[in-house]
Amino acid sequence: MSQLFARKSVADFESDIAERGGLRRTLGKWHLTALGVGATIGAGIFATTGTAIVGDAARPGGGPAVIFSFLLTAVACGFAALCYAEFAAMVPVAGSAYTYAYAALGEFVAWIIGWDLIIEYAVGNIGVAIGWAGYFRELLNHFGLDLPAWLATDYRSAHDAFVAVGSGAAGATADPVRSYLASAWSNAPHLLGLPFIINLPAVAVVVAITIILVIGIKESANANNAMVLLKIGIIIFFIAVGAFLIKPSNWSNPETGGFAPNGFAGISAAAAIIFFAYIGFDAVSTAAEETKDAAHDMPFGIVMSLIITTVLYIAIAIVMTGIAPWKQLGTAEPMITALQYANGPPGLLNFARLIIALGAVFAMGSVLLVFQLGQPRIFFSMSRDGLLPPFLAKVHPRYQTPYVGTILTGAFVAFFAAFANIAEVVDLTNIGTLFAFVLVSAGVIVLRRTDADRPRPFRVPWVPITPLISIVACLYLMFQLPSLTWIRFAVWLVIGLVLYFAYGYRHSTLRRATVGSSSGTRRTH
Repeated sequence: MSQLFARKSVADFESDIAERGGLRRTLGKWHLTALGVGATIGAGIFATTGTAIVGDAARPGGGPAVIFSFLLTAVACGFAALCYAEFAAMVPVAGSAYTYAYAALGEFVAWIIGWDLIIEYAVGNIGVAIGWAGYFRELLNHFGLDLPAWLATDYRSAHDAFVAVGSGAAGATADPVRSYLASAWSNAPHLLGLPFIINLPAVAVVVAITIILVIGIKESANANNAMVLLKIGIIIFFIAVGAFLIKPSNWSNPETGGFAPNGFAGISAAAAIIFFAYIGFDAVSTAAEETKDAAHDMPFGIVMSLIITTVLYIAIAIVMTGIAPWKQLGTAEPMITALQYANGPPGLLNFARLIIALGAVFAMGSVLLVFQLGQPRIFFSMSRDGLLPPFLAKVHPRYQTPYVGTILTGAFVAFFAAFANIAEVVDLTNIGTLFAFVLVSAGVIVLRRTDADRPRPFRVPWVPITPLISIVACLYLMFQLPSLTWIRFAVWLVIGLVLYFAYGYRHSTLRRATVGSSSGTRRTH
């Protein structure tokens, strides 16, 4: 048991970097802020906000009071962000929450959190790629270009639409989206007697992002900076146009339940959904080993990205629920839907919808880039510690990037994005990320006691109160999620434990060093 919970000290991390060489340090505080904003503003705000506002059969919606859901989630994330900032400044090593857990809570917990982070980055990115493909298809439609449906969707969506249209379900035959998806099933070529259906745009964007990331972190960050500036401009455009179309009656209409139609229960349930719009800020910490001055720039990038995104989110929610009846916004593209219900010049509204579709493509593209950047660096750290095979820690001789892990992550995401349904991959993301936040917050409390003298360039105020608030807030949001999500999460963790005891436990460099030192041998790498 003592070996399972053996901790890797901060000095050990620093020694590893000195002996083996680290990643190239080229990023400044505004690069990190842009990475955080790029990862945070994306699929969440463009896709899940509508569901949070309207709700569904499993949970009530927040209605116009969704702005308080954003505040509730931002507060929970804010306390967690402070905990991340302390660790990132103190342990400027690639790996994010995995590295912090290793230093504070031991190897076994570190493995669990590293395995858990795959849900946030790789599995979550499959859903982002699928969502990106949908917006890209809509953008092509604005220019009169149509991809064959069997090249632009997944097997399950095509089959479900085909069944609905064929059965004459209410509204199905008149729904252009369902008709389009159903055509994939009827028009697709057959392979081994089955329709061959593939989401080609999702594959293409993942391949392009992977190539950019292999070339280099600075080049990737610069590409992300350009996308972040563009999508912030487009979001501000939506806010500016929508501000002149607001009808205050949409916020207070008693026929639809008023401002908070489902009370605090609706606000809380919406906050659990909206959390998907916030999961990107911790991706900043995965680039700690490539930051010029991690002690000062990491806390700035983490906190500033959270502040910027919260202000934008609340402004979008105010405008969105002000220009359209909130009950009409439960779609996968709520901003475009809001403009469709708005009263204004038709030409302006059509132009605005085009701009928003374009913005969604760039927004999700930058999220893909940052999450694809984060996952290989977690593999890199776990491999360097012996918990995963050593080839995942290989650094490209020219570009100095973890290229093997980057390529394997890209292949994994591209394969499942080609065939998976978005509903099958997104459910795990929120609970996995909240679990990571809980462990990082607990780690701050533990390390303050076990390594109290370690220099901390940034210190979380009011420890242990601040980390405890973070833990309670994240657990509260976790318990707002459906029971099926908890079951899937438990299954995922069991698979991870099997892999750990089959490989990681026996190959751990820390465990071998501990055994070696107890027998009088010198620690080697």
